[in-house]
Amino acid sequence: MQKLLLFVVLCVAFASCGPQIYKAASFQEVSSAHKVVAIMPFDVLIESRKLPKGVTADMILDQQRDYGYGIQNDVYGYFLRQMSKNRYTVTFQDVHKTNSLLEEAGITYEDLRRASKEQICQLLGVDAVVSGSATMSKPMSDGAAVAVGLLVGAWGPTNSVNTTITIHEGAKGELMWKYDYAASGSIGSSRQSLTNALMRNSSKKFPYQRKS
Repeated sequence: MQKLLLFVVLCVAFASCGPQIYKAASFQEVSSAHKVVAIMPFDVLIESRKLPKGVTADMILDQQRDYGYGIQNDVYGYFLRQMSKNRYTVTFQDVHKTNSLLEEAGITYEDLRRASKEQICQLLGVDAVVSGSATMSKPMSDGAAVAVGLLVGAWGPTNSVNTTITIHEGAKGELMWKYDYAASGSIGSSRQSLTNALMRNSSKKFPYQRKS
């Protein structure tokens, strides 16, 4: 019975709309010289109609920042596992090095929204950057669910997540690839499980894969 319940929860958690994919016609030509790619912290927005008692706007901002770096680390971990199987034509810069270089340059999490991808690539010494965004909706009418979500990273029963993952090349900062994914979450959904759902789906179309 417990296994059946878990299966139902997972099905609901990752019910999603069909992805939207863009790939530049010049991608193969441009990417042929790419060796190292950096992964940026994700730009996270938590939509809230009404903050429950005890939850402040600063807490929401902190949560967005924590999730942005958390998703960055999750995506890096996913790519590392695939790299160990020799599935990619590029390597990925360690996210600790990426974040350290950004910090040394005085670029904060909030600054990343305004910084050009060309500037970021030059600063990090990479050929391209993987970045992304996630817009999360919480059931703010249920204060208890929100409070629990902020504390332990679980999402409420009627939320949705719209996520985008992109690749920009470093020479001109042009968009080379974009994958949009929309998922609905459920009680017990975590940041890691939502990131895994994004990567599990987007990896099928990820353009740096070696040809079999």
